[in-house]
Parts: sequence; structure tokens; C-alpha cells
Amino acid sequence: MSSTTDTSRSILREVGGADNVADLTYCATRLRFQLHDRSKVDLHALESIPSVLGVVPQGGAGVQVVMGGGVADFYNVIAKEPGMGDTDTTPAKKEYGGVRGKYEWINYCFEFLSDTFRPVLWALLGASLIITMLVLADTFGWQDFRAPMEDQPDGYVLLHAMWRSVFYFLPIMIGATASRKLGANEWVGAAIPAALLTPEFLSLGAAEDVVHIFGLPLVLNDYSSQVFPPLIAAVGLYWVEKGLKKIIPSAVHMVFVPFFSLLIMIPATAFIFGPFGIGIGNGISNFLEWTNDLSPFILAIVIPLLYPFLVPLGLHWPLNAIMVQNLATLGYDFIQGPMGAWNFACFGVVAGVFFVSLKEKNKAMRQVSFGGLMAGLLGGISEPSLYGVLLRFKKTYFRLLPGCLVGGIVIGFFDVKANAFVFTSLLTIPAMDPWGGYALGIAAAFATSFLLTVVLDYRGRDEKAEILAQLEAERIAAGEEEDARIAEADAVAAGTAAGTAGGADAAPVKPALRPGVVTVVTAPLEGEVLALSETPDAAFAGGALGNGVCIDPMGDTVFAPADGTILTVQKTGHAVGLRLDSGIELLIHIGIDTVKMAGEGFEVLVEKKQKVTAGTPLVRFDRAAIEAAGYSPLTPVVVVNTQKFGTVDGMPAPVAAPGDDIITVTAKAPTVDAAAAS
Repeated sequence: MSSTTDTSRSILREVGGADNVADLTYCATRLRFQLHDRSKVDLHALESIPSVLGVVPQGGAGVQVVMGGGVADFYNVIAKEPGMGDTDTTPAKKEYGGVRGKYEWINYCFEFLSDTFRPVLWALLGASLIITMLVLADTFGWQDFRAPMEDQPDGYVLLHAMWRSVFYFLPIMIGATASRKLGANEWVGAAIPAALLTPEFLSLGAAEDVVHIFGLPLVLNDYSSQVFPPLIAAVGLYWVEKGLKKIIPSAVHMVFVPFFSLLIMIPATAFIFGPFGIGIGNGISNFLEWTNDLSPFILAIVIPLLYPFLVPLGLHWPLNAIMVQNLATLGYDFIQGPMGAWNFACFGVVAGVFFVSLKEKNKAMRQVSFGGLMAGLLGGISEPSLYGVLLRFKKTYFRLLPGCLVGGIVIGFFDVKANAFVFTSLLTIPAMDPWGGYALGIAAAFATSFLLTVVLDYRGRDEKAEILAQLEAERIAAGEEEDARIAEADAVAAGTAAGTAGGADAAPVKPALRPGVVTVVTAPLEGEVLALSETPDAAFAGGALGNGVCIDPMGDTVFAPADGTILTVQKTGHAVGLRLDSGIELLIHIGIDTVKMAGEGFEVLVEKKQKVTAGTPLVRFDRAAIEAAGYSPLTPVVVVNTQKFGTVDGMPAPVAAPGDDIITVTAKAPTVDAAAAS
């Protein structure tokens, strides 16, 4: 079974199963679930799935699962799972899936724009890379990108047709997606702007000409590449269809609703909605152009500083429409260049996270950051980085915004403009003018955010402590699995040597794991024994790493509480993990955040895989040095394999010496054999 299939089924299970899914769609990077009951979703379990880059609850019933560029593969598997055929496949209802502001109609407007443009993203991305190929050809002098088609070789004419098909017919795509979002018929929504692109309509005259149709003046416009006219037409179609369905018998809806919708909406769009939409687009574009003419430098700084707040809310899509509008009316765009500063500052943060994850051997964040980095650098898509990293850790924006500022200043200095609509990646640098100034700007943005992330880290103090503690626990668990495999191999070898017919007997169950057995763990160091909840660290206090106690140390040495094996010991000396011969695994973490002391004040006395006996000194430490460095000396002692036992209970005490009881571990109750019982 493929990992894609396994991951897809895990995602479906954690969102509550097929019965809980009302609707499932996907965009460039995310699975978009609408659920019957979102309380059934296990968000923590979803985020723990290795291929999941992030989870974003949306509205009251929505959940977005960020998967990266391969999202379609996961969608296809989930859509074929049993029970998924019962999900709603009708056009989307007029409901918004996110919280944007105080007024619901404003919320829905932004959601409408976002969901209209998302499905078109694939075609736009493909077209932008074809444009990049042609711009590169222009840069190397192979052809003139802006030359008339009749002056270009046939091969380049075909390449131009490839990308222009997306932009020329963009109104049709927008008409379809906007209508679907509103709940109107998407194919009728596509047919309305398509009528304004037909040879028959174009034969009426040139743009800005006025012709008379049945005595009524019609202002002609070039509707190719326009986005506002189809958006407005889709809204009109929604109300027209709604009215027609009330007065036309349901038995003939299929015939007469689309007939009258086209009969009403195509002329209405040609006479009213189309010119009005072009006026809106030109007005916004002219205002931004005026601002750019007033001070391109200021605009270049403002744009990248706004994008980190616009993108998470989906509010950046209207600016994409303006970019297309600028190219259609001005022949260039002044937003995409500064936007590149935000994108590459974002990618710089993620590259810094990848670098830190390599040092920490943090496999999960290494995978998330690398996937986001590749999607960004090669595709210009920021969502995997945004949802996988930036919105998960509270310090990341303080690393991101300086990069946006520095990149915006450089790009503003060179007054960068885009010659075509492209996604800002490494591959599309030649589409900018001057491309050298743009390359310098995005490099400055990337480097600034990267260095800040590497030097200052991307996590808050609590976040980092929790992650490092989890990594410690994972290393202990990995050590247990490795030793178990060795023991199994030894047992098999011993059985073979003895000539046993049935192979080796099952490995003996560790004493503490035998059903009903109660085992007591003794103190590994002298001090006051506190409840684990009093630990000044969220991960330990909440029991995320296992149950146990916290010790306020009075001595300076950690001892082995019983016979066992060292599973892991940090070079810095601040933590040691061991598996007792009873089967209990302990993590002893000396102080909180003491990893930052880099070993100062600690002396390691044992090594990994070393066999130790009760009372063996493991680590010496200097409490005064810990406190002088500003860290808490409280030492969590936790049973990291708590889930294997029935109960693990701490025993607080005013003072305990090494060898005194501090934790009671009770094995799970024996299971009752139903057959024997009967």
C-alpha cells in the first residue's frame, strides 16, 4: 500500500471519517473539508501526520489540510474511499468558510474572491512558466517577446498561444468558478463572458466604439483578460436564476432557466455589467498607478509588508486581479516586483527552519520546511511555508517582516516592474525589469530572514523547549526499538542453535509490564519532590512526554535509580534517558531550557548503551551555575513509556534522597480470555 494511500486514509479518519464530510475540494496546496461536526476532528493527530504541512480550522465547519503541491494525489485517494461518494457534489452553497471581520457580508465577499481564483491557480501557474520561457528567449536575443505575432517564427507563435489561451479566456474561467461559489450554474456563468469573446461580438467594432443595438447604445470593450466583468455577471446570474426558479415549474428548470438566464444576462453584461466592471478595474488600477507614480519607493515597501497579513486571510486575491488588469491596460505591472520581497522573505524563514532542523535532527520540521522551500523557490507558492511554518510558531513574523522591509527597499530603489503575470519564484526572475535589481532585492529579503531565523531561532522559549523535549523522548523510544530488534535477533539465533522446531520462544515480558504488577521508581537525585504539573514548562507539566514528578534538587549528582541501560545522554549533560531492567523508561531532564548552557556546569559520567547498576553516578551539575544563567533548576523525572502502563503516579514529598520512592507504576490489568471465561 502506498504512503499516499496510507496518509489519505489517516487524514480521512482524523477528520471524523467519510460520514462526517459534507464536501471536499482542493486548491493548489490544500484539502478543503466542509464537515457536519467539526468537534469530531482530532487537530493534533492531523498535524502529526508526516505529510501534513499544517491544519487550518476555517469558519464553523471547515478545516483546511495543507499538503503542498501533491495535494491532488491525496484528494483523488480520499474521494474514492467508501462513503465519500455520498458527499455533496452540488454547486457550493452561499456560505463562507472563514472569519474575516465584524460584518458577515464583508466576510463572504472576501471568501467569494478567494474561492473564485483558487481553482484557476493551476492554469495561471502553468502559463506563468511558459511566459518565463519566452522572456528568457527574449533576454538571450532569440526572439522579441513583444513583437507582433506576424513577425515571430511559427514555433514562438504557438508558445505565445499557450499562455495567452489562459489569459484571453480568463473571463470564462472566472465566470464558471464565481458562479459555482455563489450557487449558480457554472456553465451558464462561463457562457456569459464567452459571448463577449466570440468573433461575432468582436466584429461589431473596435474597443471604445459605440454601436447601436435595437436603438440602444452599446460601448464596446476588449473583455479578454478581464476579471471584474465576469465577477459582477456571476452575481447577477445568481439573482436571475433564483428568481426564475420561483416562477418556472421545476419540471422544466433544465430547459428554461438556462435559456432565460442567457437571454437576460448576456445583453445585461454587454450593456451594463461589462462596462461597469471594466470601470471598477481601471479605477483601482489607476489609483495604484497614481500612488506608484507619486512614490514607487513607498509602494514597494508597503506591498511586501502587507502581504504577510493579507495572504493568511485570502485578501490578496483582489491584488492578483489588479496585476492582470495592469498588464492589460498598462502593458506592465508594478505590484509583482515588490510582492517578490514578501515571498522570498517567507522562503528565507523556511530555509532557516530547515537549517535549524538539520542541526537538531528534527525529521518532522525538516520535511515540512524542505517541502515548503521547494514549492516556494521553484513554484512561487507560499501557502506550504505559511501554513506549515510561519503560522505555527509565534516568533516567525519577527524574522519575516525585516526581510520584507529590506527586500522592499532594494526593489523600490530599482523601481522594478513585471512584464507579465508570473508567480514569483527563482524561475521567473527574467520576467522582471530590471531583473538584476529584482534579483538583488529578493536575495536581500531571503538572506535577512534566513540569518535572523538561524541566529534567533523561529520558536518562542516554550515552543522550543517542548520540541526539544519531544525529540529527546523520540530518541529514547528509538533506542528501545533498536534494542528490542537486537534482543529478538539474539533470541531467534539462540533458538536456532538449540535446534528448536518451533523457533525461539517469545521474549520474556519485562517485570513492570506483567499484568497487575506494581513497580516503584526511586529518586535519582536528592531534593524536594513536586507534582509534575508544577514544572515551569508546558510540555512536561502537561504530561506530553510522560507522567512522573519534578524534583527541586538539593544535591549535585544524578544517580541511576535501578539497574538498567543508558539509552541517550546529551553531550551538554542536561538530560539523560535510561531503560530500567524492569522495562520502565525514564527521562531525567536537569533544569528547564538548560540546553542553552551548552554543557557549562554539567559533567557527563556515562555514555550511550552503557549498562549501569542502581546508584551509578550519571551526571554531575552545578545548580548555582544554572540559576546564574537565568534558568530554573527544577528537574522533571518522567516515565516516557507511560502509555504502556495502566497508571503512573507521582509521590510528592518535602525531601527525598536517592533510593526513596517517588513514582508508582502499575501495569495494565490482565485481559480476560472470553473463550476461557465461557
